[in-house]
Amino acid sequence: MLDKVIKFFITLTCAIVGGAALRQASPFLISYINLEFFQIETGIFELTLASLVCIIAGAFVGGLIGFFVSPYLIGKLRSFTSFVEKQLSKMPINDVIAGAIGLAIGLIIANLLGNAFARIPIVGNYIPIIFSLVLGYLGVRITIKKRKELTGSFDFIPHMIKDILRSREADKAPKETKELEKVVAPPPPPVQEENPPVEKAKVNLVKLQEHKNKNYKLLDTNVIIDGRIADICKTGFLEGTLLIPVFVLEELQYIADSSDTLRRVRGRRGLDVLQKIREDESNMEVEIMNVDFEDIQGVDSKLVRLAQKLGGKIITNDFNLNKVAQLRGVAVLNINELSNAVKPVVIPGETMKVQVVKDGKEPGQGVAYLDDGTMIVIENGHRYLSRTISVEVTSALQTSAGRMIFAKPR
Repeated sequence: MLDKVIKFFITLTCAIVGGAALRQASPFLISYINLEFFQIETGIFELTLASLVCIIAGAFVGGLIGFFVSPYLIGKLRSFTSFVEKQLSKMPINDVIAGAIGLAIGLIIANLLGNAFARIPIVGNYIPIIFSLVLGYLGVRITIKKRKELTGSFDFIPHMIKDILRSREADKAPKETKELEKVVAPPPPPVQEENPPVEKAKVNLVKLQEHKNKNYKLLDTNVIIDGRIADICKTGFLEGTLLIPVFVLEELQYIADSSDTLRRVRGRRGLDVLQKIREDESNMEVEIMNVDFEDIQGVDSKLVRLAQKLGGKIITNDFNLNKVAQLRGVAVLNINELSNAVKPVVIPGETMKVQVVKDGKEPGQGVAYLDDGTMIVIENGHRYLSRTISVEVTSALQTSAGRMIFAKPR
């Protein structure tokens, strides 16, 4: 049915084009055929008989051509649409939406610039077309390439809305409490009116002082998503109570609900790790504390403040949080440093068997990895690519990011 409709419109379009083309050629035909009969006005749109005959003949010829050409054009159109569908199916829906938005922005800018250059003689009519093609393509490419940065620049909106709702609820709660006290409670004695009301934040801080003897270990968002903390808890090396503040849970939930696929997977992995830690209660006591600091915006800053109030330690793998916490006098347990510390020590001259998996940065080098992820750079190891060989350690380099071993084939 759709093919018949498309065929009809193609035939109709060809008929209109043929009639209009032959209508323009009617004065030349009249100049060769000097018959007054063809110059008679028909009364239809002020057309002469010759013009009307030319239009009908052109429409017939054009329609006939369109009727026979339409199957070929429909086949080409079908192959083009299937190609576009395949390409779009390979792209994530976020890229498709970003590309459509970028195309719209590019065409709007092209239209504004094209109107400014349209008055140029001769080439003015073609400049808007060039602008539309170039800026439309640039809009699609830039928005798809910078989609993560563009979406990340609007991440503050949900947090801002959440803070506004939270502040409204905080303002509403004291009013409702005061109205309830007026209706139910008797009037307070005059002596107590001089006492200032206790603020909610001070009450929370007083409660926090009572938990200082629990030897808290506070988890940040990155170390939860990393997942290694669950295995460390099983080993029994940690002691005390594992504390997960509610604002860390909220950030995990926000990441798990993100529109970005990678962030959403990371957030859900963090929630799964928390569930795994809570289920294994025999090795580690886990506590979720419903406390927040309204005067602080960042999750890391709230975590440092909470660690200061509780006298606890922060478990993290974030380099920046590690430094900030140490500057503010908070003890930090960095699992990256723990991982580097427990790796076996190698000395120059030691031999080992490794598999060369890829080329190194320098010409002729090969790269292999130990079971713990330590990278081994093998001199002249390119020729042993995808093979298991014996190497001799020449030196080892220890950095804050990890350890690197240099070796040569035996």
